[in-house]
Parts: sequence; structure tokens; C-alpha cells
Amino acid sequence: MEEQTEAAPAVETPAPEPAPTAPDEATMALALRIAEAVIFAADRPVSPQTLAAVLPEGVSATMACAALAEAYQGRGVELTEIGGGYAFRTAADLAPRLTKVVESPRRLPRAAMEALAIIAYHQPCTRGDVEEIRGATLAQTTLESLLELGLVAPRGRREVPGRPTLWGTTPKFLEQFSLKSLADLPRKEELVTGDAPPLPGLNAPISSVEDAETPEAEPAPEPAEEASPR
Repeated sequence: MEEQTEAAPAVETPAPEPAPTAPDEATMALALRIAEAVIFAADRPVSPQTLAAVLPEGVSATMACAALAEAYQGRGVELTEIGGGYAFRTAADLAPRLTKVVESPRRLPRAAMEALAIIAYHQPCTRGDVEEIRGATLAQTTLESLLELGLVAPRGRREVPGRPTLWGTTPKFLEQFSLKSLADLPRKEELVTGDAPPLPGLNAPISSVEDAETPEAEPAPEPAEEASPR
């Protein structure tokens, strides 16, 4: 007598979800106007989350900003993605012309730029780390100026005797130097060989810091060894 095998139950394939409907022309035009107004009025890059809260239904922040960036491409002002948000910036190729008519604010002193660069590449790091890499002491006023400008912030403490403060860069640092993230910093190998591309905003002025360099304290000379009595 032949054995009868039961047929395996048929597996139902779920129906594919319908593709999202593209917004109509009027909705997209409204979304672009809203995105343009919000980004123009903001004093710092606008995050996608903030933008999505005011856009019409069916239009994402990414979609609206991509269309807005395309509309501004090649103009004197362009939409740029900076530090996880969106902001309007003047076209980079117009910078030489702008410097002839726009008054340039004061810039960060060299000592502060050196300290900021070290923190950016070695964060989180302590003031002692910065001094060791620079080969010179770091004036407290220099670190305080970076903190006051919002370019660096405390990142906890190192668990060693004295528990020195660890420092790292902030979103304001990315905004100041027109970086999407720290991954956009030139590689240190490129900086050594001179092959690094120019960093956007590297010479961007920061008006709150004095132009003259803050004098750094010279390392204290080591005391001379006393002669041992014979």
C-alpha cells in the first residue's frame, strides 16, 4: 500500500507596498518656499528634523533641500550641508571679490588655531596633550577663547591622578569650517605631504577673538643641578 504524503501549505507572498506618491507641483513649490524661508532666517544650520516639522505632508527635508540646492546651484548664494544641517553660504569662487567690499572681522590667533587643530584630530584630549604635541605651553586665555566661541567643549575627565578635563570640538566647529562631519577633515598624512585639498572656511574670520596672538607662556627653565659636596 503506497504512503500518501501531505502537500506543503502554500506560502502567501505579501503584496508589495505601494510606492510613495510624489508630491504635486504646488505642494513641492510650497515646500521649497518654506525651506528657503526657514534656512534663511536661522542663525545656524537647520537640522532635517527641524525642517521636517514645518514642511507639507509628503515632502521630506532631504527631498526639499535637494531641490532647493539644485535651484541655487551656480548662484551667488548656495545651499550647503554643514554639521548635520543646512545653511546658505556665499559661493566659494566669489570669495576674492567679496574681500574687496566686505570688511573682514578679526581672526583666530595662530596659537588658538594650532590648539583647535590638535583637539580636532586627537579628541578627546587634555590640555597637557595639546601642549605635548605643540611643544609649547598653552595659555589658559587661549583655551578659554575657544570655549567662549563654542568651538570646543568638555568631554569628561581622564581617569588619571588629577582627573584633567578632556576637550573635543562642537557642532559650531563644523559650522565654522563648513564641514559635514569630522570625517571631512583632511587626513594627517595629506597635511604632512601637502596633498590635502583646501579646507573650506580654513581662513574664515571669527569676530570675537583678537587678531593679535595671545602671548604664550614660555616653558619654565629647569633648575640647575646643585654641585654635590665632595
